[in-house]
Amino acid sequence: MNNTEPVTRVFGIRHHGPGSARSLRTALHEFAPDMILIEGPADADPLVGFVAADTMTPPVALLAYVPDAPARASFWPFAVFSPEWQAMRYGVDHEVPVRFCDLPASAVLASEDETREQGDPLGELAAAAGYDDFERWWDAVIESAPDSAAFDAITEAMGALRDDSDSDSDSDSDTGSPYDIGGRGGSATSSDSGSGSNGSDANHRDSDSGSSGGVCGGEGASSDGRVHDISSEVAGSTPRESNLVVDQQTLRREAYMRQTIRAALKGGAQRVAVVCGAWHAPALSGPLGPAAPDARLLKGLPKVKASLTWVPWTHSRLASTSGYGAGITSPGWYHHLFTETRQPIARWLTRVAGVLRGHDLPVSSAHIIEAVCLAESLAALRNRPLAGLSEVTEAVRSVMCGGDETLLRFVTDELVVGEQLGGVPDNTPTVPLAADLRARSKSLRLKPEALERALDLDLRKERDVERSHLLHRLRLLGVGWGTPTVGEVRNTGTFRESWSLRWQPEFEVRIVEAAVWGNTLKTAAEAKILDLANRDDVTVTALADALETALLADLGGATDGLIRRLEAVAALDTDVTHLLSALPGLTRTLRYGDVRGTDTKALLHVADGLLVRICAGLPSAVTGLDVDAAEALRAQLDAAHTAISVRDDEHATDEWLTTLHRIADRDDVHGAITGRLVRLLCDAERIDDAESARRLSAALSIGNTPAAKAAWIDGFLGGRGLLLVHDRELLRRIDEWLIALPEDQFVATLPLLRRTFGSFESGERRAIGQASQALRDGVSTSETAATIAVDPLRGRMALHAATAILAAAQ
Repeated sequence: MNNTEPVTRVFGIRHHGPGSARSLRTALHEFAPDMILIEGPADADPLVGFVAADTMTPPVALLAYVPDAPARASFWPFAVFSPEWQAMRYGVDHEVPVRFCDLPASAVLASEDETREQGDPLGELAAAAGYDDFERWWDAVIESAPDSAAFDAITEAMGALRDDSDSDSDSDSDTGSPYDIGGRGGSATSSDSGSGSNGSDANHRDSDSGSSGGVCGGEGASSDGRVHDISSEVAGSTPRESNLVVDQQTLRREAYMRQTIRAALKGGAQRVAVVCGAWHAPALSGPLGPAAPDARLLKGLPKVKASLTWVPWTHSRLASTSGYGAGITSPGWYHHLFTETRQPIARWLTRVAGVLRGHDLPVSSAHIIEAVCLAESLAALRNRPLAGLSEVTEAVRSVMCGGDETLLRFVTDELVVGEQLGGVPDNTPTVPLAADLRARSKSLRLKPEALERALDLDLRKERDVERSHLLHRLRLLGVGWGTPTVGEVRNTGTFRESWSLRWQPEFEVRIVEAAVWGNTLKTAAEAKILDLANRDDVTVTALADALETALLADLGGATDGLIRRLEAVAALDTDVTHLLSALPGLTRTLRYGDVRGTDTKALLHVADGLLVRICAGLPSAVTGLDVDAAEALRAQLDAAHTAISVRDDEHATDEWLTTLHRIADRDDVHGAITGRLVRLLCDAERIDDAESARRLSAALSIGNTPAAKAAWIDGFLGGRGLLLVHDRELLRRIDEWLIALPEDQFVATLPLLRRTFGSFESGERRAIGQASQALRDGVSTSETAATIAVDPLRGRMALHAATAILAAAQ
């Protein structure tokens, strides 16, 4: 029978601190616990076993959400350098039971209390030690000198801070509050003094912040063998005054932790290791006291049904700049320090050189050697056992970047913060929709990546078509893994799609939210798009866009419903502008259907009916428009004209051009529209150049105001500067009109003309200027050509070169 007194040790760590992680790993080996309790949601215990899987690769996070309201969710992230992760790994490797001891996620998600600001414990200690930056203080005292004895000192310092803090526990004073921490130096029931008991995880995640330095390897002492007296430095850093607060939520959490410790001891554990934030360590150290006050504090705690799982995480989401309360400033640097145990500074600066070379910057081996020397010299001047991030950054700035902060930003973004996406096992519990996404992406060889990458799809290939369907379905469900872009590969038709892919951890929550629509991506997307289409306020344009999206995502189950809904809404919509906006989308849908082999015959009569209603209502819609309305309608006419031209249906084209011709003949239509219609009819060869010149002369006649004339020209020329370059007669008429304008009318007309000509490319404007000068000099195009001497010999040489090039191309 074992009569040994149970031993409990509280290890205070800082979340995501490599020095804390190394010290904790050493302390656990020394202590050899038979039970490990970790700060984290207690209902996540069944998920600990997944840590042993080969495919479990940090950074990862525990995700807890309310199944009926997935937007209510919380994350608990872990990196490889997180002390909690190392504690879990120790338990898995040594077959030691691991449990979470914090409030369950079911209580966290149900809580609506606003947590009071608890202040910055590390900032208080750093200020007392004479540091203006707590990052450098923590780095110098803890991270750069890993020592299991530091846990006792940290607990003692935090206890002193809590003694001076404002507490919400006054209501328990009449019963003997369990928050009277008492002695804080040693562990609660430990008589073993060898492993640094009572360390507490520095700060709970709502207030934790990252330090900029860290240790590498297990080197805790300086090269001369000097032992760093951490206890005296930390204990001596206690400030005289504190603005820290122990809020009610913190008290509840600590009460639950004590109850978990009691349960572990009652269950037979003899050596219990508690890994928690340093701010909580004093409340868990020493005798636990009676359980009744803790039970009263936890009585009536609200709860909701919660589901938990592991999800991949990224280094950038561990950074404090992402808004993560316990974030650190340099996750990439910390990962390097924890994983590179030999010559970490030299290896880091070699990686920095690689990043700068990747941006075409000249960095040599000599730069690396000089930067290493400078970083080590700075560390020696500052009495540090190893160069930290501040010393390394100064060396990089001075030696490799020449003082250029822009170049240094490359290093910060790509290395100091870095980007690394973790992975979880395929059998991790999740919603069916997420499982379908995981299976589909794996079969299509689309691997989620934290870094942005381009993806060009050839829609003539079956796998690329399926990839396109997947990405479009995800976008419809609110998961923007892929964003359509203009690819670098020349797009000669509709057979190619270009995407920019980047996976973000929050997509996991959006997938859970989208699971309400179905268990597979296809069924969920179909259900959601039909729900959007059946809303009372849906417009014809929105339905046309939805129909296009359904085709792109291959949602055949939703197509018929969308077409019926589109017909019904279009029949009741009397606004021609709405119908015009819907027409391009329908035309693209018909076009994509041809490319993707989709049957779109049902859309033909919808598009024809839409065009008939547009042609009937357009003549009245163009009447009495102001400048802004005329320009907006002109843009819609351009889009509709392009769509009808692309469709290439003789009957539809004839109906459309006939309507435009009828409107162009009217004199009560805004000049911006009339000028554009004349241009479109001329391009379609419905009117010839002579007729367009006559209409231009009429528009520039004395009877019209300068503003009306400028609007007509803007409509006729807008975005088409080459017309003036090649049509000298058109240029002459406009030039003569401008020259003849009185000064006051020229000034009034100038803003609109500047906008018209400003839309031309610089080469077009230059060519127009040269042509205008030639007109004023009285030199015609033919005369200009005649003045150019022809050299037959050079001509034959040019023809020979062109022939050789064409032959090689064949």
